[in-house]
Amino acid sequence: MTKPRSYVNATKYEETPTQVRNREARNKARLELEKEGRVRKGDNKDVGHLRALDNKGATSESNVKVQTVASNRGWRRGRKGYSVPNI
Repeated sequence: MTKPRSYVNATKYEETPTQVRNREARNKARLELEKEGRVRKGDNKDVGHLRALDNKGATSESNVKVQTVASNRGWRRGRKGYSVPNI
């Protein structure tokens, strides 16, 4: 039998200053592309970063691209270990 997951630690992690900055950067990137008309609410598209924020990526226009939800969130599928891709 598996232990139930404690979400208290996840909430603490999301409140750390680094993660708050990353979330603000992701929201900013999405807003910028919405203003340009490249994405809109409910279109099942994500704004992905070419160089991940975890790898010192930025939210500049040259570092973001519009992706499907499956390609942006499923990049780890089929891989062993955890490594942020660096394109």
